[in-house]
Amino acid sequence: MKITANTKIAALLRQNPDSLDAIISINQKFEKLRNPLLRKLMAGRTSLAQAAKIGQVPIDRFFEVLAPLGFEVDISVLADDNGPGDVQRPDWLMHANPDRIRPLDVRPMLAHNKDPLQLIIQELQHLPPGYILQLINSFEPTPLISLLEKKGYNSFVEWPDNNVVHTFLYLPTLQKKSQPSAPLLQNDFETCPDNFKNNLVELDVRALEMPLPMLTILEELEQLPKEKALYVFHKRVPVYLLDELKTKQFEYRLKEIQPGEVHLLIWKTE
Repeated sequence: MKITANTKIAALLRQNPDSLDAIISINQKFEKLRNPLLRKLMAGRTSLAQAAKIGQVPIDRFFEVLAPLGFEVDISVLADDNGPGDVQRPDWLMHANPDRIRPLDVRPMLAHNKDPLQLIIQELQHLPPGYILQLINSFEPTPLISLLEKKGYNSFVEWPDNNVVHTFLYLPTLQKKSQPSAPLLQNDFETCPDNFKNNLVELDVRALEMPLPMLTILEELEQLPKEKALYVFHKRVPVYLLDELKTKQFEYRLKEIQPGEVHLLIWKTE
């Protein structure tokens, strides 16, 4: 297989699974690729050039470790400048007044197994027009970014350190602020279609760290047969997941059993 700076990591893994260990050997930042869900999320959208920027290593280092695996390197193709890991900041961030960038470090909350989602939403709701929220985290909050972009937010992600990710969120002042809608709380499953009640696939995400609960649920829903429903055991009301389900033709019912225990029932509508 011929590879260039724009070759996606997913293509390398399909061609030769040993390329996973080769890439991880370059920089510990790529250790996250060992997680199947994060690998699926990152590998399909990250090129070698982008990975080199994320790891802050020369792209030639990737070519060096991949060549012994049978990959043919083509250095004549220039790297695209778009996508994750791009060093060049967008204009709205590059020319922003530093006083208008508000940092929010959610790592302490995550360390105590607390969900920072509501805090992030509150910060965005109270952010003055023209200001930028700098979210400081230990991982790229891809589901959050995806949903906010659908609501008009601009985003940019930087990896200043191995275990630190900065996500900048900015809503153009000409757009009306729109926050994730509150979930429809159904405190029972009485309206669940009868044919699902004994045809369930159970999934427990209570022990998973963010963002794995949402990614795991979406992964399971991709392969869920239409005749079945997904029964999820969760620690909290997954606001962003519920917002995402509305765009993916899924119906759901939610029941808060007690503090720290939420049950969801999800099925396809078409």
